[in-house]
Amino acid sequence: MRAVVIREFGHIENAALGDVPKPEPKACEVLLQVKSTAVNFVDLVMMGGTYQFKPQLPFVPGKLPAGVVAAVGAGVMLFKPGDHAIAMAEQGGFAEFVVMPEGQCVKLPPSLPFDEAAAMSLIYDTAYFALSDRARIKPGESVLVLGATGGVGLAAVQLVKAMGGIALAGVASKDKESIVREAGADHVIDLAAPDLKESLRAQVFEKIGRQGVDIVIDMLGGDYFDAAVRALAWCGRLVVIGFASGRIPSIKANYFLVKNIEISGMQISDYRKRRPADMQACFKQIFEWRAAGKLRPLPTKVYPIEQFAEAMKDIRDRRQRGRVVLNQAG
Repeated sequence: MRAVVIREFGHIENAALGDVPKPEPKACEVLLQVKSTAVNFVDLVMMGGTYQFKPQLPFVPGKLPAGVVAAVGAGVMLFKPGDHAIAMAEQGGFAEFVVMPEGQCVKLPPSLPFDEAAAMSLIYDTAYFALSDRARIKPGESVLVLGATGGVGLAAVQLVKAMGGIALAGVASKDKESIVREAGADHVIDLAAPDLKESLRAQVFEKIGRQGVDIVIDMLGGDYFDAAVRALAWCGRLVVIGFASGRIPSIKANYFLVKNIEISGMQISDYRKRRPADMQACFKQIFEWRAAGKLRPLPTKVYPIEQFAEAMKDIRDRRQRGRVVLNQAG
């Protein structure tokens, strides 16, 4: 079958379309004919060989592909050929077929387009668990989303509103304000303002009051983390998702005591592996909110799989606001 194959760790140029053996479902496994798969920054990290685990070479990148069930193995009870599904795969999505255990597949609403389903995967589930599980958001609480114009950031802004919260979107430039407003942000925080350590907190105080923000969802790290910690309310919670700014921050432990704050981490892959039932419930809720109009499709650029390198460069060079999807429905 056709697939994007990585035979050597490194840059995008090391990837190429090639032929790999088509997988066959074993007992309790589902074979998915892939229609759409989102391109994520983590794919580039994995291709570079610097991800938290190194796949065995050669490998096919691509997380959480969406498609049609082509076949099922013995003992599969919840899926049948023709069903629409997402495979919660860590890799293998940039291919014509992928196989996963039944418990690692999520049934899609038949009316949900594959490109949109692929665009929702990995980001909405990440934001959902960051807000509901790690931050324990309650209706009426305020949430500052750092890096709000990225995929997880836009998903987080929408989910904050769906969960009854107040969304503050941190953006790096004024021309990005419209995209977070469209996602439902109540307030916009300028992350490019001079003296960020002081200006971020001052903006939060101006928007919602001097008590500070209840929750921070942080994809950026670095100076943004340092500034956001100072904007937390008493008993505030900060959830670390990534370090897109490049610097992994640190904090002195006495600061936890002064404000009774919590800082926790969010790594979605472990939820898929360790708590698959919770992941199923997460997607069920997300799809219900989508059907009810509480979540809106994100800006998405779709490429045919033959243009995978261009799609990956969009992510690498931050050329696309929202999502980038590889489509092979044809």
